[in-house]
Amino acid sequence: MKPFLLLSSRAEDVATDGEYAAFLRFGGLRPEELEHVRMEAAPFLPVDLDRYAGVFVGGSPFDASTPEDRKSPVQRRVEAEVSTLLDEIVDRDLPFFGACYGVGTLGVHQGAVIDRTYAEPIGAVTITLTEAGRTDPLLADLPDAFEAFVGHKEACRVLPPDAVLLASSPTCPVQMFRVRQNLYATQFHPELDLDGISTRIGVYRDYGYYRPGEYDDVIARVRRADVWAPARLLEAFVTRYRQR
Repeated sequence: MKPFLLLSSRAEDVATDGEYAAFLRFGGLRPEELEHVRMEAAPFLPVDLDRYAGVFVGGSPFDASTPEDRKSPVQRRVEAEVSTLLDEIVDRDLPFFGACYGVGTLGVHQGAVIDRTYAEPIGAVTITLTEAGRTDPLLADLPDAFEAFVGHKEACRVLPPDAVLLASSPTCPVQMFRVRQNLYATQFHPELDLDGISTRIGVYRDYGYYRPGEYDDVIARVRRADVWAPARLLEAFVTRYRQR
């Protein structure tokens, strides 16, 4: 069986290691079935996509909507390389799943409008499937509405022209979409359980996701959430494409 590829862009070891462990766990993958590349660490192209059953992109502190002159050289390099890789992924309709930062990467590549209109604070929101979402094979085992963890400064305001909206929330209309048949992006985090999001709340304490002094309130808010369904997406993606 071909392995999957996880592309991360988190410079903090505890965050990126936890992300990799979460994709392994919720995807039902063994370590040899999920190769991990830290995009922020060094140039990562070329990638031989023939080697992989599919590609995951994890979350990121990078914001696609940040003006170019305010992006770091590392962010600009990562975005350029991801765009080049997506040229081939989209052309081949190679299985792709982008979690949170996937909306920024796949969305921008396909002509979406990404801005700060629908930012959401860290916490759980109710995700509701659209009619198309209820018939999508990746979402077949999920309820029509479920709780998921979010926390983002930007989101998709206008879908890519050829994208299919699969899920929404009251505070962020585009929570999941599909491009072609096999390319998916979620704004929410299917890889996060309570332990995972608690770790990130601490790691990104000074990144502007919440105000100084709110740490205890944010932790208390996520602890009250009932989040269990989103991880099924990762299992469904792996099950669908591991034998492709």
